[in-house]
Order: sequence, then C-alpha cells, then structure tokens
Amino acid sequence: MSTRQSRRGAVTLTGQSRQPLYKEVKLAITRMLSSGEMQAGEAIPTEKQLCEIFGTSIGTIRRAIDELVAEHVLIRQQGRGTFLAPYSPDRMLNIFFNIVSKDGRREVPIVQTLSFQNDISDAETAKELAIRDGDEIYKIHNIMLMGGEPAVLDEIRISSVLFPGLTETEFVSRDMTIYDLYQNRFGINVIRTSDRLRSIPADVSTAKRLNIPLGMPLLEILRVAVTFEDRPVEWRRTLLNTENFEYRNLLKSDGL
Repeated sequence: MSTRQSRRGAVTLTGQSRQPLYKEVKLAITRMLSSGEMQAGEAIPTEKQLCEIFGTSIGTIRRAIDELVAEHVLIRQQGRGTFLAPYSPDRMLNIFFNIVSKDGRREVPIVQTLSFQNDISDAETAKELAIRDGDEIYKIHNIMLMGGEPAVLDEIRISSVLFPGLTETEFVSRDMTIYDLYQNRFGINVIRTSDRLRSIPADVSTAKRLNIPLGMPLLEILRVAVTFEDRPVEWRRTLLNTENFEYRNLLKSDGL
C-alpha cells in the first residue's frame, strides 16, 4: 500500500440510506477512486484496510468490491491484490467497442482523425454533458477502419474544462485508445456508457466517406460516457456501415 493510502483516515458512513450498506460502501469507494489520488493500475487498500477505513465487516467490503470488479472499474489479480483498472486495446475492445464484422470477428479498429475543432456547445450538447449552453468544447470527427474497410464515422464532443490543454497533435499522435488518453492524461476514468440506437439513411457526405450507396441504412448510435458518480464526460455520435458490420453488445453485467 502506498504512503498516501496508509495515511487515509477513517470514513464515517451515514447508515441512513435506503440502499444496503454495501451500496453505500461501494459509493464511498468510487468517490475515493475518483479523487485523483490513484492512478490506473495502482492497488487499492486491502480488504482489511478498507474494513478499518469504513468500519464495516469484510463481507460488506467484499460485496462492494465484487460489484466494482463486475463493472470493470477494478480488477483482481490472484495473489497480488485489487487494482484500478487500466485501459488497453483488449479492454476497450471487450467492454466499450461493440462493432463486429458480419462473420462475428472482433478487432481493434484503425482510427483516423478527420477533424479536431474548438467549438461552442449547443443546448443539446450542454444537456448531455451537463455543462452550460455556450461553454467551450472540443468537436472531433474520426473514421474507423476494420479489415481495411471504412466501418464507422464518429463525432465526439467533450468539454474543454474537463480536458484542458488538449491539442489536435496530442489527440492524433496518441499511442493509446481515446479512453486511455482520458485516463492517463486527465485522470478521467470512463466506467460506463449509455447507447441509444436508431436507423437512418446515409447522406451524401457519409455515403462517400464510408464508400456505400446513398440512402443505405446506417445504424446511428448516440453514446454518453460517464465517469464516477454518473458524471458525463463524452457525447458521441456513431454512424455504422451496416453493409459489412453490425452492433453486438456481448456484455452481460448490469453494471455497464
């Protein structure tokens, strides 16, 4: 355990919540994780230490940790401990990327950035990101290739306040996933996403970029990615080429 973890004082739980005690402990742990003190891949306090911090039984601690592991916020390593989950291409592929080829193959896409702009949020964006209408945002357009074919067009909007100093050069030249960049550069962990899906026809620009016929059905995916305490950090509009690819959510956990 690190020095800063060993200096953490006891935490008093209210015990007045209508939810079970382990849920209150789980919330307290997520607040601890979201404080910015812990880095990706760093071990959290042991179960015994957490019992001392929260003044609860080990069974309560384990149930709270079990849920955070199931939600992929934490990972257990046999004989080593429990860690704040880092991002990796495999984790990104298995948890947050739900696009597969028609034959079911899953692969890490090749991402090319088409544009990176400083912009001002409109009312809809402000609502989705829980910011004010007119706040500064970054607006990013990407195309994703799978098997050499254009599969996805992405429009991403993020708050400039949450990602201060982000530049196009830094974004484009990253050697990691976007969520990995959020975590390592800004200390923001995406722990859950919410997707809304509908079918729309391809317009002229989209058809050209995805190399598909005009008017072909596309799957539009509107995603909000959130960090701890359900704080939204990213709004994303994805247009999926349905000719050769499909959306397939294989995750069964109710935590994501």
